[in-house]
Amino acid sequence: MSEPLQELGEHIKQATAGAVVAANVRLGELMLETTPDKLIALLTFLRDDPRCLFKQLIDVCGVDWPEREKRFDVVYNLLSLKNNQRVRVKVATDETTPVPSAAPLFSSAGWFERETYDLYGVWFADHPDLRRILTDYGFEGHPLRKDFPLTGFVELRWDDLQKRVVYEPVKLTQEFRRFDFLSPWEGAHQVLPGDEKADEKAKS
Repeated sequence: MSEPLQELGEHIKQATAGAVVAANVRLGELMLETTPDKLIALLTFLRDDPRCLFKQLIDVCGVDWPEREKRFDVVYNLLSLKNNQRVRVKVATDETTPVPSAAPLFSSAGWFERETYDLYGVWFADHPDLRRILTDYGFEGHPLRKDFPLTGFVELRWDDLQKRVVYEPVKLTQEFRRFDFLSPWEGAHQVLPGDEKADEKAKS
């Protein structure tokens, strides 16, 4: 399976004139790396080229690498229904460099990019409506960054008794909970099928 994907990667690399920085096959998928200035040209080629036809954008997500100068990877997962293939495109950026929006190419990109902006703080240039999508009104920071603090924040919610919006300190109710990782049903008080295997492992 990897050989056809490697051939496809070479085809994309040669046809896009430097848009692909790296192409490799990992975990049975073709993975391409590009730069922000070449991103839209590469996505357009992947959508329209007869050997590709990746016409569905399945997801856009972020990855945070705080020790890197360009700390974020923006990852695009594309699907070709016609060819039954997937491709993953990665572009690296930092906290201040915008990534061009893919919303003009794929209608699904609008909400995916809003989520990545909300949770990581990656800015998407020319996005038609770049607002937060998951966090509350007035939320500060980006909660999926690895340096985001777990305490000291407030959350906003609707209080049905007071019939108004209230702000409360964030409660980390599981912070000191102890987990029993040996049990297949963590937290159950009765003996469950399969628990005897954990006992045998502990004795040996």
